[in-house]
Amino acid sequence: MKATGVTRALRNAIEHISSKETAMPQSMHSRWPSRRTFLCCGASAAFDVLLGTLLTRSPIVRADPLSGEIPTVDRVGLRVVTDSYQLAIAPSGRVGTVEVTRFGMPPAGKSLLGEFGLAMHVESSVNGETRNILIDFGFTSETLENNLTMLGIAPERLDALVLSHGHYDHFGGLAGFLQHNQRRLRPDLPLYLGGEEAFCTREWTAGKIEDFGYIDRQALSNAKLKIVIAETPTVIADHAFTTGNIPTGSFEKVLSPSRMHVGIKDGVGCYPDKLATEKQTVQVIPDDFQHELATCFNVKGRGLVVITSCSHRGVVNTVRRMRSTNDATQRCSEA
Repeated sequence: MKATGVTRALRNAIEHISSKETAMPQSMHSRWPSRRTFLCCGASAAFDVLLGTLLTRSPIVRADPLSGEIPTVDRVGLRVVTDSYQLAIAPSGRVGTVEVTRFGMPPAGKSLLGEFGLAMHVESSVNGETRNILIDFGFTSETLENNLTMLGIAPERLDALVLSHGHYDHFGGLAGFLQHNQRRLRPDLPLYLGGEEAFCTREWTAGKIEDFGYIDRQALSNAKLKIVIAETPTVIADHAFTTGNIPTGSFEKVLSPSRMHVGIKDGVGCYPDKLATEKQTVQVIPDDFQHELATCFNVKGRGLVVITSCSHRGVVNTVRRMRSTNDATQRCSEA
């Protein structure tokens, strides 16, 4: 085939894919390609990789390793945006040194929504400067956006996005949120991920096997996000820092309620050559959540605040990772 023919075929393929409903790339009901699909001819596979690359031009960079002292803030406020339920009559109060403020009764005709999913907003301040981070995005964009509005959290004020791990109940609301707020989000808004395997297509295996979705790369590209792969600890928005990948070593065992498919098709899934070496040649593998990360703040006079989301790698392992990062940076700054 001549070069012009290849260009024409590629353009037609792109137009065909673009004409699909926007919800399709992240549909919970679209099945992952069968093993037979992956065994098709090499030319077709090469075309898929080329097409996937053209469809996903959102810049992807490696995070700068944490060096020197970790950031210290004066104050941190965390608001749960999406969770399974909200108890309107629960009283506000103080728990130890933490002030807990409940949303309370909603105005007539409106309500916070609950669903199987998690999203959190963190506001930090130091010397009068404020930063806003959205951690995880719940199961649906409808719940996420409703609750952001109810809580008075403006998308244009966000300084960073963080995805703790590649489970649908944590990223399901992301694509719709980006689509609906694209003009409100700051240019090159960073999205922090723990690794390429966050993009792998997944199935839920705890009980009946169910499709568990995948991250819509095209939605990230359309929103012009800056994708930051944070496999090692790195600073987020000047105020926070992330664990990067979390080593296991405590008594905790990593449970695997899902499995991931290695490979990419039409811009969907994960690139094998960007995974750990032992995972590059495996088609299906139980999740070990090597890509999971947590977010941490060092609060002046209080110490470390660790935000863990699911803690598939273990709460103790996560806290140990944060403490070792803090200790290491302190030793470096004293040297």
